[in-house]
Amino acid sequence: MLIETHAHIDDKQFDSDRDEVIARANSFGVEKIINIGAGLGSSQRSVALAEKYDNIFCSIGLHPHYFMEYGEKSFDKIFEFKSLATSKKLVAIGEIGLDYFIPDGNIITKEQKELQKRGFMLQLEFAKELKLPVILHCRGSRPVVPSAYREAEDSYEDILEIILNFPKLNFVWHSFGGRLAFTEKVLAKENMLFSFSGNITYNKPNAEIFEVLRKIPIEKIMLETDCPYLAPVPMRGKRNEPAFVKYVAQKIAEVKNLELEDAAKITTVNAENFFGIKTIN
Repeated sequence: MLIETHAHIDDKQFDSDRDEVIARANSFGVEKIINIGAGLGSSQRSVALAEKYDNIFCSIGLHPHYFMEYGEKSFDKIFEFKSLATSKKLVAIGEIGLDYFIPDGNIITKEQKELQKRGFMLQLEFAKELKLPVILHCRGSRPVVPSAYREAEDSYEDILEIILNFPKLNFVWHSFGGRLAFTEKVLAKENMLFSFSGNITYNKPNAEIFEVLRKIPIEKIMLETDCPYLAPVPMRGKRNEPAFVKYVAQKIAEVKNLELEDAAKITTVNAENFFGIKTIN
């Protein structure tokens, strides 16, 4: 029994076989799927999917790159975004946050960071109004020195500083990649959980991410695929899908020295409580 807490099955990569993908997930023991909004269009599709399928719930959110792409015009879409909140299948706001990694190789500017922060805080206020949990997207800026750690932690620190102003909201750090020292800061907060995706299966045995996993209590962990991206080993290189969340569960169970069944049960309860959902009997 598994809950896939972060999927993008509204993506066009699933247009030809979406029904089969959803059925296959169920056959692999995935009883609930949270489909994630990452822009106005994808949030609309996420709500539509949840309304169509009994075992799918949805979140709505404007990804930080949405504000980068549309600039000041993105704020004109907030009213339209908020109109999606009438769905009874809506269980979270997200994925929202800060992303300082610019795909074209440039270094993010101060102005671009401030634009993202404005969009992020607007959505946090909306989550506060709706009393919904928040799914955080966080990616640090490109390291100036190529040999440095794969990404800086500037966005992590900025997000933490902002969300500390919302103590009544619950947060999950999606596809968490923070270092051990930062993890300890987050663990000090009762209202914050972590979710992990298939990229944890790519790392060498001595990677810091496994120290992080061992540090986090299993009661604070949820499972995700972030499909169609980040397919786990042994499916790496293929299109990811919700059924593959079992490989993430297996890796977490291995690192935490747990039976797979126990890891699945505990992370399922974590997701039920965080999103306010119940699994199929």
